[in-house]
Amino acid sequence: MTNIMTIAPEKATGIRKLFFRWVRGHYGGVVPGVYQVLAVDLKVARPAGALYNHLHLGKSSLLTRLQREMLATVVNGKVGGAP
Repeated sequence: MTNIMTIAPEKATGIRKLFFRWVRGHYGGVVPGVYQVLAVDLKVARPAGALYNHLHLGKSSLLTRLQREMLATVVNGKVGGAP
């Protein structure tokens, strides 16, 4: 199975280091796995991040909060995030 390309926050430099600092500020000091994926191509990070926030944190009639957390857990595992 192919792994998803990511950038680890502790290895980031330049603009990506600033990006991760911003993410940490908005997520209580942690970097959700999806943002490690988005850091690979910062051109899509803002719109995709907004979509992530809407789907994961917003109100949804499609998925319950528990289902969204379960999906986030699977994605985080795929990108090698912490349990």
